[in-house]
Amino acid sequence: MEISLNNQIKEIKNACPVQHLLDEWLGEKQKGIAVAVNGHVIPKINWHTHLLNSNDDVLLIKATQGG
Repeated sequence: MEISLNNQIKEIKNACPVQHLLDEWLGEKQKGIAVAVNGHVIPKINWHTHLLNSNDDVLLIKATQGG
């Protein structure tokens, strides 16, 4: 199935939890990450249970330091 990940179409296997996508996409570099699905922020506590569906729009945001 296809999802949009940071405005790029990605193919993923069936409905999978957000955490699975992060593990594949970011590996262990998951500190300072925020996730929104279809415009709604998904709390980190729900990453293991929130399932992604076909055509979901996923936005990954990484906090950066600066000023």
